[in-house]
Amino acid sequence: MKLGLISDTHGHVPFTVAALRILFEQGVDAILHSGDIGSPAIVPLFLGTPTSFVFGNVDYDTQALRNSIAEHQFTCCDRFGELPLEEVNIALLHGDDSLRLEQAIHGGDYQLVIHGHTHERRLEWFADTLVVNPGAVYRANPRSVATINLPDRTVQHFDIAPSTN
Repeated sequence: MKLGLISDTHGHVPFTVAALRILFEQGVDAILHSGDIGSPAIVPLFLGTPTSFVFGNVDYDTQALRNSIAEHQFTCCDRFGELPLEEVNIALLHGDDSLRLEQAIHGGDYQLVIHGHTHERRLEWFADTLVVNPGAVYRANPRSVATINLPDRTVQHFDIAPSTN
């Protein structure tokens, strides 16, 4: 199974479209959005691919986001998602709650922890737990997304080409 990882779209539709183009070209089976969605207008861009979303610290109107996620038949994990896929226990969170992030990384319950928030790529092992931040779609240089293959947990980051938008 190949997952697409995306974070920190911050409501920027053109950058998100460019990011999703990369993930779709990679043939992902599902997408995990690790927060700071930014606007309900982002959600329908994911149509055609099962997607799970968590909220970030700047997702102020969570009810509008929750409604859009439900309307498009995606999964809303609120602030923390636990997703067992391909016999890999996955924690999905934004990462702004540093205590919760550290507990997910070091608690021994997850083989994969996916987060955003820092707007920086991350690929780091802690014992048998892989921690991945795909980078950010907005306010990052370079802007990036990632894919991960399960169950082996091989990761690839992709730069999102610069845009004039």
